[in-house]
Amino acid sequence: MTVKHSTLLLFICLLWIGCGRNQRMDLLYAQRCMGCHGQSGEGDGPVAASLPVRVPDFRETVEKKSIPQIRRAIAEGRGIMPAFGPALSPAEITDMVQMVRFLSREGRNISWWEKYDALVVAHCNVPWELVLGYDEPAEQKQP
Repeated sequence: MTVKHSTLLLFICLLWIGCGRNQRMDLLYAQRCMGCHGQSGEGDGPVAASLPVRVPDFRETVEKKSIPQIRRAIAEGRGIMPAFGPALSPAEITDMVQMVRFLSREGRNISWWEKYDALVVAHCNVPWELVLGYDEPAEQKQP
């Protein structure tokens, strides 16, 4: 195996490790979502029983939604769910989108492509312009 292949393999492994659930996602989910959606996203949170409608189970709904649809539901609200766009930063909304997708996979058979979804998400969140040097400032000439 060449150095080039080893470096690429190491980079992919680092991306894979860094794209799972993390403590920040868990904390944000606990603060904003767990009351209604429950610990595992089944719609069985402590507040859910007192609501006039059934809170959706992520395992039944998320797989049918695109990432922009999930993002819009979180940011703008839907039905009795409040809009979190005013309260969360774009990065926090992205974390919640990923968290909802992670929870939707627990306890159900996942499609083959979903096994690689975390890697795709990580790839899309890498600031490639910085990694590849596209964002370097132009050199200034000395007078």
